[in-house]
Amino acid sequence: MSGTFVGMPAFPEAARTAVGNPTLRGNLRHATHTIRDKRARAVAELDDWAALREAGRRIKDHTLRHLDRYLVQVEEAVTAAGGTVHWAADAEEANAIVARLVKETGEREVVKVKSMATQEIGLNEALEAEGIHAYETDLAELIVQLGKDRPSHILVPAIHRNRGEIRDIFRSEMGEWGRPAPEGLTDAPAELAEAARLHLREKFLRAKVGISGANFVVAETGTLVVVESEGNGRMCLTLPETLISVVGIEKVVPRWQDLEVFLQTLPRSSTAERMNPYTSMWTGTTDEDGPGTFHLVLLDNGRTDTLADEVGRQALRCIRCSACLNVCPVYERAGGHAYGSVYPGPIGAILSPQLRGTGSEIDASLPYASSLCGACYEVCPVAIDIPEVLVHLRERVVQGGPAVRRGNRVVLRPAKGHAAERAAMRAAQWAFTHPGALRAGQRLASRTRRFHPRTLPGPGRAWSGTRDLPEVPAEPFRDWWQRTRGGKDGAE
Repeated sequence: MSGTFVGMPAFPEAARTAVGNPTLRGNLRHATHTIRDKRARAVAELDDWAALREAGRRIKDHTLRHLDRYLVQVEEAVTAAGGTVHWAADAEEANAIVARLVKETGEREVVKVKSMATQEIGLNEALEAEGIHAYETDLAELIVQLGKDRPSHILVPAIHRNRGEIRDIFRSEMGEWGRPAPEGLTDAPAELAEAARLHLREKFLRAKVGISGANFVVAETGTLVVVESEGNGRMCLTLPETLISVVGIEKVVPRWQDLEVFLQTLPRSSTAERMNPYTSMWTGTTDEDGPGTFHLVLLDNGRTDTLADEVGRQALRCIRCSACLNVCPVYERAGGHAYGSVYPGPIGAILSPQLRGTGSEIDASLPYASSLCGACYEVCPVAIDIPEVLVHLRERVVQGGPAVRRGNRVVLRPAKGHAAERAAMRAAQWAFTHPGALRAGQRLASRTRRFHPRTLPGPGRAWSGTRDLPEVPAEPFRDWWQRTRGGKDGAE
């Protein structure tokens, strides 16, 4: 589960394969429609939802503008509370820090809370290379791990699996990782949940090291917050002797009071609940209560580069609710694996190319993985204008231009395969700035309309292969206006 899924093709090719899988499409359609319908009802209960959304946006924007100050405040508060803060510039550094901390305990296995940040940096694989076994404890993450699979959804990583597939995975794989599945296990949800509970319980009771992420970090107190629905996370946060939390620097909020907003908007936007069943908070260490040793690893990994982009930085507001995935018509049909990243869907289409750059074929294709319908923006609880950022990143892919990579200002070269698009845009620019040429071109197109092809030739086939070419009118608008209104004084 590294930053880029090794061997994944660009989004168009991966999506073409995915939409040909009827089981996958059926699983996704059922799950996303169920979640988004429940979310709509939960949000409708709040008369002040729009105000909460705006408050969340403002809190996040304020924090990002002053992130340097708040990160220092986090370090001071966590240290004062008995924790230790580590700074990681990239995935390699973060993985090295975590591996070293685990080795210092003398342990060779850890239990993990569901964490997008640790998936982003490929922590499980890095620990495995060091002889350390990492066990996922979130039910969906457990299914993905046992099935040697990849996550396909931010909130429900195994959304692409149905109950029958999960039963088969439990039957065949649980015994290799620990306690085997019960004899005669069926696909009844209660039985699957009980099999997972029994399998995980012995891991919780044995593990001495826990690894987590965090949904929020409160700067004024150094408090970390994890919200979840199962309680497995709380077991990882309280039972081990050592707790290591890997957290993206954008997860900071200034004050404890700010949680009032996000603890209302996050559960409704993610699980469609009024509040999360389990909200765990911890501040440093406390004698005889929870882990005796706490480490916080603050992760950059492209975030300050993203922060330098005035348009793209709004992606860092994301609170990982996954609401945008559940309403996206592209995600519903292609699934999460097609995005080639641990961040799928609309938010992944703008976040991954900024964290990783647009140099790879996968990342250069992600800004195009959208119809620009705007449904993602409408449901985002922190008002990220995803269509705006998508268009911004498309311009970067096609035109290149100034950007910040690894803290340095660079000039990006245009991505390969977009020469025809650049030529078309330059031709359009010239035509729109020369009215006479534009008028002549419109008249020529109208007079030759019966000879126009139904599909475009060459590179244009990619566009017209799934769309009908618009018919050219018999008369340009300019000529129609001049003929019907242009010569009449006082025409309305």
